[in-house]
Amino acid sequence: MSVINLIREIRELKTQLSYSKNIGFFFGAGSSCALGIPNIVQLTNDISSLLEKDELNTFNMLLKELKTTIVDREVNIEDILNHLRRIRELTNEQKTKEYQGVNGESAKNTDIQICKKIYKVILEKEENANLNSPKKFFAWLSLLNREFSKEIFTTNYDLIIEKSLEANQIPYFDGFVGSYEPFFLQSTIDHEVYNTDLTKNWIRLWKIHGSLSWFWKNETKLNAQRIIRIGKISDINKYENELVIYPSKDKYDSSRKQPFIAYFDRLKNYLSSGELLFIFAGYSFSDQHINDIIFSCLRENNHLFAIVFFYKDEEVEKLHKLTASYLNLNVFGPTKAIINGELGEWKFDKSELKTNEEFVHYWDEANKKMLIGDFNKLVDFLLINSGKKETIEKSII
Repeated sequence: MSVINLIREIRELKTQLSYSKNIGFFFGAGSSCALGIPNIVQLTNDISSLLEKDELNTFNMLLKELKTTIVDREVNIEDILNHLRRIRELTNEQKTKEYQGVNGESAKNTDIQICKKIYKVILEKEENANLNSPKKFFAWLSLLNREFSKEIFTTNYDLIIEKSLEANQIPYFDGFVGSYEPFFLQSTIDHEVYNTDLTKNWIRLWKIHGSLSWFWKNETKLNAQRIIRIGKISDINKYENELVIYPSKDKYDSSRKQPFIAYFDRLKNYLSSGELLFIFAGYSFSDQHINDIIFSCLRENNHLFAIVFFYKDEEVEKLHKLTASYLNLNVFGPTKAIINGELGEWKFDKSELKTNEEFVHYWDEANKKMLIGDFNKLVDFLLINSGKKETIEKSII
């Protein structure tokens, strides 16, 4: 395995951050885990312990079934939700029809109860989460003077980002309009942002796996459903509308695929739009649908450069098998990295540092590992590199 000079790569990273005209971000579950929000494994265990008897029986039945088909990793709550929604579609949610021993009515009830439990578990964790890091990140992002709109893509359905933005009174837009029951308007996403647009400096937020603030609203007269965005709910168990998180690709017909299709189109168009520095934090590259878009754009847009920060070295090695041919993708792990398509180990030599050049914010000398795969450390790195760390920290509420 080759040796990669960490100090040199950090200097290059700092230059890219300082001079790139267009910077975008993609946040996965790891960014929320760094704040105390449960990861998918923890969430799966939490939900199974909270379900009532009937729903738990259905949950365990599907868990057992899925273990026979998913053999390369642990079955998680999103796999179960996806399977439940296939059953709901196949049975038309009827009690008299079943698939793999689960009837349509039971599948619907279990799906709804799982989502309500997810809502409860994550919201409780959010209340105890320290939001200093995301608030500092968005304060930093808001201060950036760039020619392009600032766009955030995330697979997380928690409300960490929204809470952080609103705490800092930073305007953002997610494609929903209105105030009573905001609804999704696709044309607002497709609309090009011009320099004279008053919303140019608003942060764009695209939650491509749904959100704890999205719900299906029944339109009785039209015999249809649409997605609305709702603020804080005092008791999710008393709220009738169904939560919209982690949508199955098989469940929805074309009229119900918005905003998900629009968000994926936005991701593809954004990554294909020309010069762009795109940064991944906390994303494990486990969603093939998303990966297809990312890798396709990396191949087709030679002005796109992606940087991935991983918390574990195993993730670096796994991604290298998929991306060895991509020279416009660099990956930073604790002790390993992928630079210009080559997998290697970090080399850190203090003698190469310039006078007064700091390193403790990105390198743990005692444990010999790179730190910024941790979202909290990444935020500190961005603030220190900006030269506005003290100003930003004083500005957050």
